[in-house]
Amino acid sequence: MRIAQIAPLYEAVPPKLYGGTERVVSYLTDELVDLGHDVTLFASGDSHTRATLEVAWPHALRLDTSTRDVLAPHMLMLEKVRQCVHEFDVLHFHLDYLPFSLFSQLDTPFVTTLHGRLDLPELQAVFDTFPKVPVISISDSQRLPLPQANWLDTIYHGLPENLLTPQPQKEQKYLAFLGRLCPEKRPDLAVRIAAQSGLPLKIAAKVDKADQEYFNAEVEPLLSQAHVEFLGEISEQEKPGFLSGAKALLFPIDWSEPFGLVMIEAMACGTPVIAFNRGSVPEVIDHGVTGYICEDVDDALGALKKIDELSRIEIRAQFERRFTAATMAQNYLNSYASLLHAARRPVLQRVMAG
Repeated sequence: MRIAQIAPLYEAVPPKLYGGTERVVSYLTDELVDLGHDVTLFASGDSHTRATLEVAWPHALRLDTSTRDVLAPHMLMLEKVRQCVHEFDVLHFHLDYLPFSLFSQLDTPFVTTLHGRLDLPELQAVFDTFPKVPVISISDSQRLPLPQANWLDTIYHGLPENLLTPQPQKEQKYLAFLGRLCPEKRPDLAVRIAAQSGLPLKIAAKVDKADQEYFNAEVEPLLSQAHVEFLGEISEQEKPGFLSGAKALLFPIDWSEPFGLVMIEAMACGTPVIAFNRGSVPEVIDHGVTGYICEDVDDALGALKKIDELSRIEIRAQFERRFTAATMAQNYLNSYASLLHAARRPVLQRVMAG
């Protein structure tokens, strides 16, 4: 199958540090290549892939401080895809609603994975206007604000099986917080849970420009507490040791998280997750197996008291059963096949009608 993967340009594929969507695109693209498909990746020029790379912008936009209008490079990339659209059997976009208008007018089947939050009121009009555009959710809970969308499938994220693996540790002495420091991720609650549990907390996280004010006002004052260690952003190579050494990953979110890649990163290392019952959490975490689903801080503190009852071997096994890149890629191939079948059906009907 000839497949085009069209990634956002904010980060390289894969990102050098933090970056959820571009990381998933990287894993999916390379896995499709390994399965024998002809894949072209449209991405920034500092990307690395086993597919054919079509450079849509010289550098990832987060690192290119000279670019002030981030929409312009994406419009140029869409035109670049349009010019060679008939070279592909299917187009797979990761750009939210940007391709809807243009590519709905073309013959090549396309699908969009929606990676972000969908509970924004302005999105209602967009999906009312494009009710037939096929889209894929990354959790069932992500779909709830947009029941009118043309949902083709729900496909959970996956990681390469051996990308993150459990590392030998004498014992786990701290709690971990991994990801992005922003209000909806509630790092303040992670600090509070750790303090009340009597365990140290290590925070490995990114501060986006948009969250700098929140970080300065709400988070930075907490980092001076004796039980908190702030590591900043960490690389993919540092994650196995960081997560394997943790007694648990804290995920005290305060919003409807569409997926939460850090949860399966922890599971890949055999580390249990203590997560608040929001968004995709009940779909990702098997309560009492890979972690505990909690309602509040007190619930999380109770879960920590029984965290050692969970088998880290079973947590890793559950990751291998549910959240590998191979599983993700096969699920996408099934969706591509159904998309192609639906696209060919009207043509066959016209042929049959003479």
